[in-house]
Amino acid sequence: VFLRGFCEPNQTFHTDLPDLSECFQLSVLAWLPCVFLWVASPAYIYYLKKSSRGYIMMSLLNRFKTAFGLLLWIVCWADLFHTFHELQQGQSPPPIYFISPLVLGITMLLATFLIQYERLHGVQSSGVLFIFWFLSVLCAIVPFRSKILKASSQVRLRFTSFYFYFGLILLELILCCLNEKPPLFSNVVTDPNPCPETTAGFLSTVTFWWFTSLAIKGYKMPLEAKDLWSLNQRDSSKTIVPKLLKEWEKEQTKNLTTKATYAKQQPSATNHVSGGAAEGKTSPEEVEVLLSNQKAAPHQPSFLRALIKAFGPYFLIGSGFKLLQDSITFVNPQLLRMLISFTKQEDAPVWWGYTLAFLMFFTAILQTLILHRHFQYCFVTGMNVRTALIGAIYRKSLVITNAAKRSSTVGEIVNLMSVDAQRFMDLTTFLNMLWSAPLQIMLALYFLWQNLGPSVLAGVAVMIMLIPFNAVIAMKTRAYQVEQMQHKDARIKLMNEILNGIKVLKLYAWENSFKEKVLDIRQKELIVLRKTAYLGALSTMAWTSAPFLVALTTFAVFVTVDEKNVLDAEKAFVSLSLFNILRFPLNMLPQVISSLVQASVSLKRIQNFLSHDELDPDSVDRKTSSVNGKFTWAKEDEPVLDNINVMVPQGSLVAVVGHVGCGKSSLISALLGDMEKVEGEVSVRGSVAYVPQQAWIQNATLRDNILFGKSFNESKYRRVLDACALTPDLEVLPGGDMTEIGEKGINLSGGQRQRVSLARALYSDTEVYLLDDPLSAVDAHVSKHIFDNLIGPEGMLKGKTRILVTHGISFLPQVDNIVVMVEGRVSEMGSHQELLKQNGAFAEFLRNYALEDIVEEDEATGLKLELVKPADKTILLLTFVNLTQVKSKVFLEYAKAVGLVLSVIICLLYGCQSAAAIGANIWLSQWTSDSLTNQTKENVNMRVGVYAALGITQGILVMISSFTLAMGNIGAAKKLHANLLDNKLHTPQSFFDTTPIGRIINRFSKDIYVIDEALPSTVLMFLGTFFVSLSTMIVIISSTPIFAVVIAPLAFIYVFVQRFYVATSRQLKRLESVSRSPIYSHFSETITGSSVIRAYGRHTAFVLMSDMKVDENQKSYYPGIVSNRWLGVRIEFIGNCIVLFAALFAVLGKATLSPGLVGLSVSYALQVTMSLNWMVRMTSDLENNIVAVERVKEYSETKTEAPWEVEEKKPPPEWPTQGNVEFNEYSVRYREGLDLVLRNITLSVKGGEKVIGIVGRTGAGKSSMTLCLFRLLEAAGGEITIDGVKISEIGLHDLRSKLTIIPQEPVLFSGTLRMNLDPFEKYSDDDVWKALEHSHLHKFVSNQPAKLELECSEGGENLSVGQRQLVCLARALLRKTRILVLDEATAAIDLETDDLIQSTIRTQFEDCTVFTIAHRLNTIMDYTRVLVLDKGQIAEFDTPTNLISKRGIFYGMAKDAGLAQ
Repeated sequence: VFLRGFCEPNQTFHTDLPDLSECFQLSVLAWLPCVFLWVASPAYIYYLKKSSRGYIMMSLLNRFKTAFGLLLWIVCWADLFHTFHELQQGQSPPPIYFISPLVLGITMLLATFLIQYERLHGVQSSGVLFIFWFLSVLCAIVPFRSKILKASSQVRLRFTSFYFYFGLILLELILCCLNEKPPLFSNVVTDPNPCPETTAGFLSTVTFWWFTSLAIKGYKMPLEAKDLWSLNQRDSSKTIVPKLLKEWEKEQTKNLTTKATYAKQQPSATNHVSGGAAEGKTSPEEVEVLLSNQKAAPHQPSFLRALIKAFGPYFLIGSGFKLLQDSITFVNPQLLRMLISFTKQEDAPVWWGYTLAFLMFFTAILQTLILHRHFQYCFVTGMNVRTALIGAIYRKSLVITNAAKRSSTVGEIVNLMSVDAQRFMDLTTFLNMLWSAPLQIMLALYFLWQNLGPSVLAGVAVMIMLIPFNAVIAMKTRAYQVEQMQHKDARIKLMNEILNGIKVLKLYAWENSFKEKVLDIRQKELIVLRKTAYLGALSTMAWTSAPFLVALTTFAVFVTVDEKNVLDAEKAFVSLSLFNILRFPLNMLPQVISSLVQASVSLKRIQNFLSHDELDPDSVDRKTSSVNGKFTWAKEDEPVLDNINVMVPQGSLVAVVGHVGCGKSSLISALLGDMEKVEGEVSVRGSVAYVPQQAWIQNATLRDNILFGKSFNESKYRRVLDACALTPDLEVLPGGDMTEIGEKGINLSGGQRQRVSLARALYSDTEVYLLDDPLSAVDAHVSKHIFDNLIGPEGMLKGKTRILVTHGISFLPQVDNIVVMVEGRVSEMGSHQELLKQNGAFAEFLRNYALEDIVEEDEATGLKLELVKPADKTILLLTFVNLTQVKSKVFLEYAKAVGLVLSVIICLLYGCQSAAAIGANIWLSQWTSDSLTNQTKENVNMRVGVYAALGITQGILVMISSFTLAMGNIGAAKKLHANLLDNKLHTPQSFFDTTPIGRIINRFSKDIYVIDEALPSTVLMFLGTFFVSLSTMIVIISSTPIFAVVIAPLAFIYVFVQRFYVATSRQLKRLESVSRSPIYSHFSETITGSSVIRAYGRHTAFVLMSDMKVDENQKSYYPGIVSNRWLGVRIEFIGNCIVLFAALFAVLGKATLSPGLVGLSVSYALQVTMSLNWMVRMTSDLENNIVAVERVKEYSETKTEAPWEVEEKKPPPEWPTQGNVEFNEYSVRYREGLDLVLRNITLSVKGGEKVIGIVGRTGAGKSSMTLCLFRLLEAAGGEITIDGVKISEIGLHDLRSKLTIIPQEPVLFSGTLRMNLDPFEKYSDDDVWKALEHSHLHKFVSNQPAKLELECSEGGENLSVGQRQLVCLARALLRKTRILVLDEATAAIDLETDDLIQSTIRTQFEDCTVFTIAHRLNTIMDYTRVLVLDKGQIAEFDTPTNLISKRGIFYGMAKDAGLAQ
């Protein structure tokens, strides 16, 4: 009874009115949805129980759903009772009539229960129920139709009950698409801009429909940060980072407990905690010994395991989807086979063809939806991993020891965050390919074997042979990439130095030498790029020809192995579509494996960093303030502080003095607990405020820098500002104390930075103040003010414990205690009087320098400030506007850079290659048609030969075209970079004053990288996909011309979606990159200031700030991911429509079409989805990347300075002979629209006149005088003549190479010492040594093993500041020109160095004209004349003695410095 009529073929297949037997309808069709629901329920209920979101109020919608559910149950049971009724009537209905209604009824009850259960657990839209109702409706359509067909023979009650049933499930399905209100007590309500995903319905979630609103918004106007949805709770730092850290802690404790069993416990004397967890402290040496004895060493704590535990489960859901998708992929080739066989059969019913077409469509759509679900899960996991890694690294970086910090530089740690975390993110997206690719390959081979038998092995062999070929190419490419990265890094490093020292390069006229260096590196870089391009062309050829070669060998073998083997359309095209499926996993595998290798390297690096030693928070006791013991910066180094013993009485002021490098700052670090304690102890009583030697300023407002997290108190704040002498500075700043300070305090002068740092300490109001030389960077009168009002016995801090490191001698009489340090030991200690009586080292030190007080002039960068800010805003606006109208003009520019003829040739080559590909496939379809007319035997050789010829032609064309393209691109890259560099070296100084260096560097690094690497590959992919899509259309139209009708609407939808996507995704990318840099800059800022942050105990606040910045970034990254999914679903839908119509029209034109053509057009259609998808992505990337060309272009066309050499006005080579300098009515301003800095200056200086000293208060225009001589500033009026030559008429290099300057800040470039002294190699070694001797560097250099080839690191970091200053002096001695300008160095130098420089200048430059800009008056007291400037005009000009007797400005300054009574 059961199986009777399950398969009555006549009733089903061979009629024009097909129908399924009633039994089948009642059993299989009725049970299918039920089985689904019963299988899914247990897991679903468990999941709901676990993740409840609060309950939803009973709504009208919910009431209806429940009522309909109960009605359905009643309907089903009515059926059941009717069957019982029949039984009583004496009929014997088959058992299926009992079973089905019973099963259905119980299932409906389950569904109704689920509706309520979901409501109580806050589910707004249910996927499980949607699928259930959808299946029910789908399965009910067949009985619906058959009941109508057989309406006459039906039992009345069953007939009506079925229609009731059908109507109700349809209603349920419709209601199921609607959304419930959000649950009570959920966080959605409190959020200002919640992500609609959380409240989206099932359908909307699957198709990513909820994203549409943002896509439309982004299309209408540029998106801003406020338009973005807030981050889902589950993706935010505050849930994710702790999750990972918890697992990592577990790993470490597991490790430590095993460790502790090997070594006996012993209290640790060192100052850090190993690896971050405080349990089981063992002395590291001991563990080492014991571990080497024990073979069973404990496992390293594995960071990977922690990652897997934290993020594995979520990721696995994605893997499940991938598995489903892989299986569905293989349905379409099978359907294609049926479709082709359908076109062969004369008598097959038409409806079967339509069914197949629609089935293809549905499987394709299902595949699309599942694939994008899987991607969504993977990308979100990737994003979470990145968040977690950044969080973990940030938290760690705040607590690592100094030794650990030395082993990884700031740059490296930032790299861990940016590069390595990114690698993980990229890996997670493709990680599933590791198992999915082999699975797909196996399935494909299985189906191919079924199709073609053993001949498949030939094709597989070709594939396997291509794998090593591809692998070798990949390895070579990787090697080249590494090499190119090195060149690129070297070039950027050099550019960075050039731009940082651009002023010095201009002053010395050294631009050409450095330009050559950059172009040399660039040349190497381009050579490597060219090699990569050769390889790229090869691999593109392999990638395009692989499927073809495989098909060719397989078909050739198949036809020749056996006479009986006939290649018909079914075999050929089904195999082709299977080969196309194979292509993806085969190409992905090597990529996934290589990115796995990269990620494992990154993993190691991150794990090492996270296992670094941490500072022990308890190393400093909180009893009295004292230090005793030995301290070192790293365990393996020599102790820096040896047997030190200092005790500071509470409330006293202690000064620490000593020569440069004697350990004064280290003493402070020891008190902060930043150093390794070898023995002894440190204790500090009470809370600490710390002022470091180099002020650490955050990128925030001035007020935030001072408050540093404390609450604002107006009166206290004002007092602090006054004490630190900051009130006058605030008036200069454009925004007062709300001025945004750039990173590293870029728009404050050194003195202002130091004072802000002091103000922060004062405002924090703690018990102990550690002041590391805070007075070195400020003017004399200011430092006096600060000492009196702040630090000294009468200052605001009196009664607090103060430790002051200082070089200033004038304050020493007023302190309670003085500690004199010599080489890491305390040599003397006591009050000023006691030490003078002892007559030791200190007394000596004082006598030498009683007069020389170090006073710094604070060049007001007030000027700079006002400019930098407004400029920023306008530049940002410009960037905005440009984005919208980037299009055609820039593409044309780029095409010109490539070469217009070349561009046309490239397009033609691509056209030819597509033509060859189409040719080959059409030939194949002709070949398969042979089987219908039985001509196969005769033509085999010809068929195979032509097919091969066409295919190989295509391969060669591909190679040539991609190669030509690469050459064109490299040519363009070379041109663009050369123009940019040339322009930047000719740009006037004012441009560099107003443009942040980062922005210029960005043009040289990021934008040039895009032009070098990203653009060529994007163009390549774009052209490739464009021609593939085009040829698909051509093929389908040529086989079924009616298809042309459909193209217009599809193309319209396509363009529509593409425009929306490109606009929005570009905005999102921009927002994402804008919000990314603050993460890294905040991070590097934190690392440099970690000791300050720790000293003030602001650890947690900074962690929160970092988390916020990461979340802000992910907020724009997440919609970016979703936009790709959104696009994917929509574009693939269009692709699926193409498949549908190709199949439909093939069915319609069945009579006229050969099976070969049907196979051809449908198999082409199956591939097109991929190309369409990629084409949109590539369009979008192309538009994003082409912006780089525009940006480089913009910076290669900025205004340039005067020419370097003017041929007709060249001065004689020996000029200037006397060195007479005359200023005539000279005025100058920094930039258009600003006030004059110097006004109508007239003065004349005789050749060789010994030293003109130039003095004046801050901002009087002292430095501007020198800039005018060198024409870094062009005159606004008047002129300067040197020996009768007007300097404004000659070339810049001719002028600058004849003057010499010793600049205020010594700039060194990385390279040899020799190169730093003489980059053009004009002088002999003897000259160089002589110069070194006069500049007192001889001893230092000859002690170095490398002598003159001594490598200077970036910025001369490996020389002390004093030594750098002497190197600048040596430069001046080498050039030995008639005119020397000495911009006096400020407090950086200790007094000895200063004396050396002064004496050298007196002896070596006696016959030259010397201008000295003095900051310390004692240096110029013996000069011939002194020029006093005030507000840009000459106030006084006479000999020093006359000026003092005049009692004018100069006298006042001398009196301040204690040089006049």
